[in-house]
Formats: sequence, structure tokens, C-alpha cells
Amino acid sequence: MKNLKEKSLKYHSSPTGGKIEIRIKKDCDSIENLSLAYTPGVAFPSLEIEKDKNLSYRYTNRKNLVGVISNGTAVLGLGDVGPYASKPVMEGKSVLFKRFAFIDAFDIEISEKDPDRFIDIVKSLEPTFGGINLEDIKGPECFYIEEKLVEKMDIPVFHDDQHGTGIIATAGLLNACELVNKDLKDIKLVVSGAGAAALPVLKMFLKVGVSLKNIFVFDKYGMLHKKRKDLTKYNRIFAKEKESKMEEVIEGADMFLGLSTKGVLKKGMLKKMAKDPIVFALANPDPEIDYHNAIDTRKDVIIATGRSDYPNQINNVLGFPYIFRGVLDCGAKKISDRMKLEAARSLASLAKKNVPEYIKKMYKEDLKFSKRYLIPKPFDRRVFVEESYAVLKSAVEEKLNRIDVDPSNYKRGLKRWLKRF
Repeated sequence: MKNLKEKSLKYHSSPTGGKIEIRIKKDCDSIENLSLAYTPGVAFPSLEIEKDKNLSYRYTNRKNLVGVISNGTAVLGLGDVGPYASKPVMEGKSVLFKRFAFIDAFDIEISEKDPDRFIDIVKSLEPTFGGINLEDIKGPECFYIEEKLVEKMDIPVFHDDQHGTGIIATAGLLNACELVNKDLKDIKLVVSGAGAAALPVLKMFLKVGVSLKNIFVFDKYGMLHKKRKDLTKYNRIFAKEKESKMEEVIEGADMFLGLSTKGVLKKGMLKKMAKDPIVFALANPDPEIDYHNAIDTRKDVIIATGRSDYPNQINNVLGFPYIFRGVLDCGAKKISDRMKLEAARSLASLAKKNVPEYIKKMYKEDLKFSKRYLIPKPFDRRVFVEESYAVLKSAVEEKLNRIDVDPSNYKRGLKRWLKRF
């Protein structure tokens, strides 16, 4: 870790600070170009946009620009480190937008914890961006903030901590159940965590067929049950009539979902689970059960984590770049539940296709659809095509697009764009 720290600090500071910079994309090297880029020529697009604000998508960078916005109250596994300390993470998110989906992103760190004031600040930024990626905002405020911004803004707003994990985990769930022939409506699911990541994951699971009566949710205070006075409108839906202990409930469970903390799932608990147990232990950097302990305890286990050094990484980079690519390219007004589901299904489908040789070489493994390979790898370029297309197609079919786009032509264009990788 000492070596990693030294490398990271050098990476972020040399030769200059930070990971992103602004570059111009039009020539400005002559008197004429200067007059077009700024005064007097710049007045003409301004006057056109005054008549129709949607022309800002044509005459400015808004169509390909996302705001990565945080108040630093729930940064990675670091907690409330504040807006200044959140900036390296937000810059990193901007790097991923550009690297994986060619999307420009500005990181904006806001020193404001009051949810309503934060909402007003973000809403005021709408003329700048084509979409808003909220990041690292603590719960339960994050639910309220996203809910209100979606209502108030006419561009897509997406809190990745909520929905990104849900989309990737849903793809993994669909394929895990298919591999071991388990019906989604029948699986018994035990959950550790009831926060900003866990609740949206569960809502996605419900949409693909998991039964609410079969979901048992625990937080640091125990099981969610109806006699508790600390539940919110966001987690009360998962409350049971009476309290039980996780050690009891996990008997015969088909799946464990962890979005909580290290070591919650004990070996003895894993042994009690049903045949071919599915374990998504997503606490980072240390999962709810160590990967090697899990496979040593149950040879039939299917396990996914948030770590890149183990199989089946539930990695949000498989989601947000391509979701925004799809919605930006059609000028979508929002990111709907259907778009999220189609994104998940596109990932699940792609994992069942032949894996490109460059991915096998990169990961030094003959990857094929199996318990060790439920979802595509982050550097699989096909995700750019398949997921972006799935999201845009859904937006067009739902009539949420501002820009007329033929989905089939769009997919062909994405494949040509791939040559830029």
C-alpha cells in the first residue's frame, strides 16, 4: 500500500496537478477564426439559441457534455471527506467518461450539505450541460436530491452510486440464475446494506422478477422490520412483519447481496445457503466475504465482488459512460427505468457471446460464459456499441428523445466510431 500511495500521489501531481484539462477543438489561429470564435461572429449562434434554446445542442458542446457533481459527503469508502477532497475522484470519473465513451465531462464540487440548496445550485447549471452525473452524495439525502432534480430538470440526471451498481448487478443476476437454472421469482435473497447503493439494486431486481416477499434486508441495526421507528419511505417497502437474525434467515437462501462492510457473511452462513449459492459481496475494497474463503467453503458458489483482481467484477464503468452516450446522442430528457433495464440486459446478453481475443490476452484467461464470467470486462469495446445502442433505442421508443435518430443507423455509426479506440 505504501508503494501504491507513492505512485498515486506522483500520478496526480506530476508534471502538473490533476488528471484532466481543457482543449479547444476548432482552429483559432487566424484573424478570421478569432472573429468567428469570439466577437463579432459568436453573436450569431447566440441569437439563434435565444430564439430556440434547443439549438444549444447544435452550436455548443452541450450535446456531448456531462456535469460530474458532488458535495463530497460519501466519497468511495472514505465517507464525508468534503468537496475539496472529493475532487480527485470526480476528476477520475470525468476521465472514465472520456476514455470509455468519448464524452466530455466537467467535475463540479459544491460546498453545500443542505439538500434543497444543493438542488437549487445544480438546477441552475442546466444551460451548461446535456446531462448530470451525481456522485458520492450520502443517503438518504441522495434519494431526495435525485428525485427532485429529475422532476425539475429537462436533461438526464443520474446518481451513479444508486443506479450504476444496480444495472451491472442486475446483468450479473440474470446470468447467474440462468447458469444454475434458478427462477427469479422463486429465489430467496438476503441483503446486507440498505443505503444509496443497495436500495436501487433491489428495485432493479424487483423489476426483473425477484419477489418482494423473498427479500430480507439488514442494515447495521439489524433486519428491516415494521416495528422499527428509524425507517424511511425509501427502505420501508422492504420491512418484514417481525424481526429475525441474518444467521437464521440465510438458511436455504439462494442469493446473498452485500453492499455494506467487510466480513458480514461468515463461512458458516455460506454453508447454510441453498445449492449453487449466488454471492454478490460488493463492499470495497474488502468484500463481505473474502473471495478465496468463499470458493474454499462452497465449490458450487457463484461469487462477484467489486474488485478488479477477482472474476465477476461489478464495475460501474460498464454502465454510466454508455448510458450517457446513448441519451446524449438523442438529446433524451431523462434516463428512464426501461433504459436502465435495457442497459442491464445488453450486458447480460453480451457476456454470452464469444469473447474477443484481445480481452482474453489482457486478462490471461480463456474467458467464456460461466460462473467465473457473468458480465463483460470493462475494456471490452463491444460494450460501447451494444449498451449505448440499447439505451438510445429505448429512449426513441419511449419518445423521450429531442433529436431524431434511426437506432439501426446509430448502431452502425457506433461500430465505425469504435475505430477511434
